[in-house]
Amino acid sequence: MPVLSSVEGPVLSRVEGRFPSFSTSYEFVRVYTLDVGRQSFADKPADEAERFNPPKWTLKLKLRHEHPWDVTPQEAIAIQKRLRNLVSLQDELPETVRCVAGVDVGFEEGGTVTRAAVAKLSFPELELIDSAVARRPTSFPYIPGLLSFREIPAILDALQALRDLPDLMLVDGQGYAHPRRLGIACHLGVLTDIPTIGVGKTRLLGVHDGVPDRRGAWVPLLDKGETIGAVLRTRQGVKPVYISPGHRVALQTAVEWVMRCTKRYRLPETTRHAHRLASG
Repeated sequence: MPVLSSVEGPVLSRVEGRFPSFSTSYEFVRVYTLDVGRQSFADKPADEAERFNPPKWTLKLKLRHEHPWDVTPQEAIAIQKRLRNLVSLQDELPETVRCVAGVDVGFEEGGTVTRAAVAKLSFPELELIDSAVARRPTSFPYIPGLLSFREIPAILDALQALRDLPDLMLVDGQGYAHPRRLGIACHLGVLTDIPTIGVGKTRLLGVHDGVPDRRGAWVPLLDKGETIGAVLRTRQGVKPVYISPGHRVALQTAVEWVMRCTKRYRLPETTRHAHRLASG
């Protein structure tokens, strides 16, 4: 009997549904393939594949906390101030981490469409084992410090489309290194209760000393005397990255995990895979 499998691709399959935290329609971007023995029909359209074996979308992602998304900037700030009290900066990872995921977001059609990508990699092999891309109309304006309200709804869609949820997420952006200590990695972690780490390419705020030019060297990122993250040299001779805890991960552990996920390049493999998907 033909077996239906799915991988990320350019064919849109629209699915109407509801998440626990907000009511909306959402889209999963998948290509369906029929595998019969060693034969593959990757060129079959999604509707033809579904006639053999319709896909079953099951709600695996149960949000720990919920709030409205259709809010004003002032209301968004109030939500951040409430959620920041729920952030855990202690190590609460699974005893064994078998898969790590990169999360990144891009925009299409002049910013009117949000494109979120999640790439799940095996650990320690760091091989891509699953991925999902989700698109939805952009509903929140671009306001520094409030980007999570613009990006997380689409990220939740992409997480929902994975076969299984990851043990740890490395999110492109800030975590605790945020003016209200609730960057996108913290926000996403609190909502999903999945351990998260913020991996920023640039600094949002804070000051730091120079970072020694050797792989793995780091210095604290400080804001008003508080350590909010780490400035990490992942590769000799390249610019450092800005690491901060998201949720259920301590700073030192966050640095260690970023280094475990980084091979030859400046950015960890999780981020690199997710960035390629989010960029289209």
